[in-house]
Amino acid sequence: MTTRPSWDEYFLRITREVAQRSTCLRRQVGAVLVMDKHILTTGYNGAPSGLPHCLEIGCLREQLKVPPGERHELCRGLHAEMNALLQASHYGIKIAGATLYTTTYPCSLCAKMLVNTGIKRIVTLTDYPDALAKEILSLANVKVEIVKLESLKRE
Repeated sequence: MTTRPSWDEYFLRITREVAQRSTCLRRQVGAVLVMDKHILTTGYNGAPSGLPHCLEIGCLREQLKVPPGERHELCRGLHAEMNALLQASHYGIKIAGATLYTTTYPCSLCAKMLVNTGIKRIVTLTDYPDALAKEILSLANVKVEIVKLESLKRE
């Protein structure tokens, strides 16, 4: 008999699939907003709609050798979490109380947006070196879990 993936494993696997649409040269990130075991929106990192992608014109952060977790304003792309939130806004989808599944721990810019949109739980596959993001999410009582897919229990 085959065991089914847990809900966390299921949604985390989907984030990895979503990340494959990324046009970022440095890191492919996928995000999925979920409420009551239903996907509300998805997002991946890349340039704003209709603008040239970094795949086509290069990466300013890479050219300037900006380390991960610093100087987010020097990126022309939107983060996966931002795109998931913007998609919800564009289509009028209520996300307060939702869970964010993401391939990478959110940065401080995304953390502030997630707090203000009412996200209560974040489940991520990998950490990210942004101490301010961790502080913001902790102060806002957003539960963050960094998990490895192999460590999740199957149902």
